[in-house]
Amino acid sequence: MTKNIVTGVDGNFGSIVASKIQSLVPKESLLFTAPTKQGIKEYAKQGIKTAVADFNDVDGLVSIFENADTVLLISMPFVGKRRRQAHKNVIDACVKGNVKKIIYTSLVNATDPTMPSIEKIDHAWTESYIEATELDYIFLRNSQYAEAMITNYFAIADSGVLANNQGAGKMAYISREDCAIAAAHAIANPYLHHIILNINGPEQLTITDFINIGNQATSNSVRYNEVSDDEQYAIFDKMGVPRTTEGKFKKGSAAPFSSEGMVTFGQSIRNGQMAIQSYDFQAVTGRKPRTVEYLFENADKYQIGDRHVDN
Repeated sequence: MTKNIVTGVDGNFGSIVASKIQSLVPKESLLFTAPTKQGIKEYAKQGIKTAVADFNDVDGLVSIFENADTVLLISMPFVGKRRRQAHKNVIDACVKGNVKKIIYTSLVNATDPTMPSIEKIDHAWTESYIEATELDYIFLRNSQYAEAMITNYFAIADSGVLANNQGAGKMAYISREDCAIAAAHAIANPYLHHIILNINGPEQLTITDFINIGNQATSNSVRYNEVSDDEQYAIFDKMGVPRTTEGKFKKGSAAPFSSEGMVTFGQSIRNGQMAIQSYDFQAVTGRKPRTVEYLFENADKYQIGDRHVDN
């Protein structure tokens, strides 16, 4: 019997993986982890093996991961040294625990050294650290979640203006749900080895294109206003958005990300450095990813939700 470990099943992404993976592999081959007992309680009731996994405790992780066939490492929601250390601890535990393969949720174009995204630094570092080990791996380089921009769209709909710094840059927006489904299929697929997969949406869109699709689906009249990077920071400052993930986040915020992350993401899109599109999602899952039109038509189901930066 194989041993497939999904970490972070208490989170937005991990809970979707946990749900989907059960239809792809035998329940007996699964082990779900979360930082707290509460996060795994419902799965234990379903008869799935569970464990409390502290990413600061390498020895504890080794005992959980021992001889696993796959470990899914969902990138942590904070940015910087703390995230890199958490990722390092998981990877070190995989090596010490004789894990065969690690699957990591990364970012589109993560290893482009010229891309300004502050988020990409941690992803590039993590990929490099894994590559320096003898672990087999799959890197899932996800495009921007459509849910993030849909939530933003509705948050500003009454004002009629969506202002950001993306300009005419393009992004193949993809649903977070589809990214998680791709991760579940990657776990279940024994034929993927030492591979990088670009998990992108079905169409490259500018933010103006994105807004127009939203307007058609909702009958709103939102328009796009391009702002400078400094103006974008000022907008987020006024909203009370912290500059870094170490700051204080407002519960239920339409922007549950740091402004440093969002502004440098916008720069990267504006520069054309995230305009990557492939058919990897379809090849891995056997179906096409959801369109932005579909997500807007079912917008109640596709909102970003809270980001658990404290885990």
